[in-house]
Amino acid sequence: MQTVPDDNTGLNSSGTIQTDPTAPAAPPVPAPKVTGLGLWLRDLFVSAAASVLIITFLYQPVRVEGTSMLPRLEDSDRLFINKFVYHISAIERGDVVVFHYPRDPEKSYIKRVIALPGDRIWIAQGEVWVNGKPLHESYVPDQYKDTKSMAEMIVPANRYFMMGDHRSISSDSREFGPVERPLIYGKAVFIYWPAKDAGAVR
Repeated sequence: MQTVPDDNTGLNSSGTIQTDPTAPAAPPVPAPKVTGLGLWLRDLFVSAAASVLIITFLYQPVRVEGTSMLPRLEDSDRLFINKFVYHISAIERGDVVVFHYPRDPEKSYIKRVIALPGDRIWIAQGEVWVNGKPLHESYVPDQYKDTKSMAEMIVPANRYFMMGDHRSISSDSREFGPVERPLIYGKAVFIYWPAKDAGAVR
C-alpha cells in the first residue's frame, strides 16, 4: 500500500519532513482563555494543596486538655505545633513542647523545657535553680507557684527536664523524670482558638 502526502508536506528519500515553501502559512492557534471563575478555582486548588502540605509536614493542630499550663494555655485551647522546627534547630530552655508521655506513649503532654542535657537542676521550696543560678520564670504567676523541693540532679544526655507553668497541679519531670529526645515531636507556636486567646505561645 502506498501513502500520498497532502498538498503541503511530503517525505523525502531520507524520511524527514519536507515543506512546500510556496504554501501559505497556517494561521496561529489562539491560546485558550481562562475565565475569572477558572482563575478563582485554580487559585483555590493551589491554596488548598499548599495548606494540606503545610499542615501535614510542618504544622499540626492540637487541642489542650487540662490546666497544667495555665495561665497561657487553657483547657480546650486549640493551637498549632511545629513538627519540623527541631529537625533544623535545637530545643531551647523555655520552649513549650509536645511529647509522648514516657509512661504511656499513646498519650501526649505539653510542657515547658526547664533544663537541657547536662544541666544541673534543683528546686528549693518552689524556686528552680539551673547551673547554680535561680531561673527567672515570668511565665509562672505567684498564684500558680508551689513550695515543693527537689534534690539536685544532672539532666542525662539526650533528655530534657519539663515542667508545667501551673506548678501546684502539674504532673511533669518532677514526677516522671527527664524526657528522652525521641519522644519530643513538636513545638507549640500559635493559639488559634478561642479568639480571645489567639497569639504566639511564649
